[in-house]
Amino acid sequence: MEGVSNGGMLYHEVQEAKLCAVHCVNTVLQGPFFSEFDLAALASDLDCKERQMMQDSGACTGDFLSAESHNVSLDGDFSIQVLQKALEVWDLQVIPFSSPVAEPAQIDPELENAFICHLHDHWFCIRKVNGEWYNFDSLYAAPEHLSKFYLAAYLDSLKSSGWSIFLVRGNFPKECPISSSEASNGYGQWLSPEDAERIIKSCNSTWGSQRVISTRQHSDPAADMLTEFEDEDLRAAIAASLMDSSQAMTSTEAVAAQNTEEKIAE
Repeated sequence: MEGVSNGGMLYHEVQEAKLCAVHCVNTVLQGPFFSEFDLAALASDLDCKERQMMQDSGACTGDFLSAESHNVSLDGDFSIQVLQKALEVWDLQVIPFSSPVAEPAQIDPELENAFICHLHDHWFCIRKVNGEWYNFDSLYAAPEHLSKFYLAAYLDSLKSSGWSIFLVRGNFPKECPISSSEASNGYGQWLSPEDAERIIKSCNSTWGSQRVISTRQHSDPAADMLTEFEDEDLRAAIAASLMDSSQAMTSTEAVAAQNTEEKIAE
C-alpha cells in the first residue's frame, strides 16, 4: 500500500470546456502538472513523427498530408497516444486493460494504482490515493470514493458499456507542493476525503446525481456568451500550438494541403 501523500489531500479537476484529457492526466498524477498547451505540444510532436514515418514508408496518403492534427481536435479532445506521452514523462506506462500484461489487474484490480477510462470524447481517471480508491471523473463535483469490493464490479460495468480501459503502472509522483501549485491551474482544487464526501452527498441530495450540470443548462445569456468566448480562445490556442507541426511540412505536403483547401473552397 502506498504511503500518505500530499498531506492526505485529494487533487481534483472539474470539467472545463472539453479538457477532460488534461483533467484525467493531472488526476492520475495528483497535481496540476499539465495544461492544455502542454498536451497540444505533445500532439504536434506526434503528428510530425507520424507524417515522417508515413513518408519514409512510402505509404503517405492525402489524409496524412493535410495539416489537420490526428492527435488533437480543435475543441480539445486528445488521443490516447498523447496521454501516453504525457505520462511517460513521469515514468508511467499506459497498458490496455485487455492486454495479457494486465491480466493480474483483471483478476484483482485493487492491487493496482490507477486506471484511465475513455468513451467517445470523454476521459476520466480512477485512482488509488492514500490506500483508498476514488473516481476522479471531471464531470463530478468532487472525487467519489469507491470501495475495493465495488471497484472490480465498476470496471466490469464500464467495460460492458463500451468504455476503453487502460491500466497505469510505474513510479507515481509522491508529492505535489500544494501551496505553490494551487495557482498554476485554474481547474483544480485540493480536497480532504471528508470534504469530497460531503460535496458528493450534497450533490446527490440536490441534483440526484454526482455529475456537474453544464452551465449552459442553467446560466443566463451573458454567461453563455462568456463560455462561447472561452471555447473560441481554447480553439485558437490549440491551433496556435499546432503551428509548428504545419510549418514543419515539406514542400510536397504544403502543395497537397493547398490543393485540398482549394477543393473545399470550390
